Amino acid sequence: MAEKGGGGIEGGGGGERWKAALVNLSEMGTNVESLQKILVKKAVFVDEETSAKSSLTSEQARTIEALEHRVEALERELDAAIAAAARARTEKRQAEAAQRAAELRAKDLTRELENTTSMNSSSISAFFFFSISLLIYVGSCYSHVSYVSASDAR
Repeated sequence: MAEKGGGGIEGGGGGERWKAALVNLSEMGTNVESLQKILVKKAVFVDEETSAKSSLTSEQARTIEALEHRVEALERELDAAIAAAARARTEKRQAEAAQRAAELRAKDLTRELENTTSMNSSSISAFFFFSISLLIYVGSCYSHVSYVSASDAR
């Protein structure tokens, strides 16, 4: 069987490899013994209470580290939420300004329409159609402001 794989002891190079492997194992055994001696000399033996306290302290240190990471993540989320709220307030102010401008424009146009139209039936129909269109436009601006206000309240 040893000859089948070509790695048997009788093969020229195989025997040398086995010898080198055995030497390596022997050296590793010596190293392990040296480590055991060092551990016995350097080891600190503590009673159960001290061991339990150090274990508790270690667990608390891990918990504190995890909580510190969580606090950092929450601080980043808070910064992002503050920035989003500031953007929403800015958008709300812009929408309110646009609404006021639209309302002023609607009043100006209505006043101009009242001054320049005669009160016949076709003019009255046009006036009501125009007024309704303006009210719908102003209402859509107001609904945008309401939406922004609702999101700002969150």
